[in-house]
This record gives sequence, C-alpha cells and structure tokens, in this order.
Amino acid sequence: MQFLVDTHTHTISSGHAYSTVLENAQAASQKGLALFCVTDHAPTMPGAPHFWHFANQRVLPRFLHGVGILRGVEANLINIDGDIDLDPRITDQLDWVIASLHEPVFRPVDKETHTQALLNLIASGRIHAIGHLGNPNFDFDFEAVITAAMKHNVLIEINNSSLCGSRQGSELRCEDIAAFVKEVGGRITTGSDAHFADDVGNFTHVRHLLKQVNFPTERVVTHHPKCFLDFLQERGQHGIAEFSVF
Repeated sequence: MQFLVDTHTHTISSGHAYSTVLENAQAASQKGLALFCVTDHAPTMPGAPHFWHFANQRVLPRFLHGVGILRGVEANLINIDGDIDLDPRITDQLDWVIASLHEPVFRPVDKETHTQALLNLIASGRIHAIGHLGNPNFDFDFEAVITAAMKHNVLIEINNSSLCGSRQGSELRCEDIAAFVKEVGGRITTGSDAHFADDVGNFTHVRHLLKQVNFPTERVVTHHPKCFLDFLQERGQHGIAEFSVF
C-alpha cells in the first residue's frame, strides 16, 4: 500500500523535535510524498510554541522542494467537555487539525472519562482527525468513539510512531482499532508523527498493520493527494488553488 500524504509531522517549534520545515520538506521530497502537513504541538503541551506560531502559518509557501505544504496543528484535548487548546479564530484559518490526548496535558483517568471527552471532541466539529488513539494509557470505548467519528466524518489516525515504541503497548490496540474502522466502513489517515526529518513519510509499521487487517486502500485518505484534498472539501474547507495540480 502506497501513501503519498503524511498528515502528522513536527518541527523544532514543538520543543522536542529536531528538524525545520525546510528539512522536513526535503525529506518528504526524497520519500516521494506529494503533500505533508505541518502539525506542531499546540500551546498547552510543554515546550510548544505560542499561538502566534499557528496564526502566522500563512507565510509558509504552498510548495517546498516540490512537495505541497498543508498548514496545521496537533491540538491537545484538554478536558471532558471536548475542548482543544487553540482558539477557533486560529484553527478556522488552518488547513488541517488533529487532536490528541497527551499525558502532560490531560491526566489519564478512566475509560468512561476518556470516552466522553473523545465523543464531545468529535461532536464539536472542530477537528479533522484524532491522533494516536492506540495509547493504552487512554483506554476508551472503541465502538462508541469510532462510530461517532464515522458519523461526524472525523478520521482515525494510524500513527507510525506509536507502532515502533513511542507509546508502549499500542500495537495490538492499533490493530484492533483499524479492524473496527474497517468493519463499520470508516476512513483513516496515516501519520508518521515524525520528530526528525528522516522519519517524515515513514509508514513502515502502518503499512504492515493495514496489510494484516486487509484494510481497503480506498478508505485510507492518504493513499493519494486528491483523496485527501477531497476529504478536506467534504469537511467544508476551501479549495487550495495551488493544489489544483493534483
């Protein structure tokens, strides 16, 4: 299975990543990607940039090293009400919004609390995808959350970093999540979660997992740039003129 879009990458602005946008773009080009999303951590994550970093992404060119750049964020789910840590005036200007649960921001509680927080997040209409749900520290009701995500056209991310040690114990949970998304007819996105340029476009473990569950290629929005851009337009995003080449 081929992936031409990476929807989850970090730069030095995240505080614990080590490459620049330019370096990530060069790596994306070398990997043969068509598009990648810049998704630095939102402000409540320790070491993350000020909200101006996200408000000013309009200065990023649409292409670097021949690869299309989408302006985004990995926001933090901050409470059971489903709120995220970036003002709508900023997220509404971005192309792509992932939200994730991170231990330094949302202390793990119990399955019921995590589930309710995720359901409220999905219903808020403010995000395009939920990141690295396989983290065993944040157990949740798979059926309730994945069914709600499908209803609200929110993608479930399969995160390559989770499958190679960054969140211990994620592997089997990610496989179960992918299998359930397949069963209910949902769609997924794939993110490298790169914190260093060499990992941009690295989907080695994701590819193996999706093969294991025989996940349909057409329901992976990152398999082709047009598929990904069509999803964004389904969600009401304005078309990006520079990407008409896709």
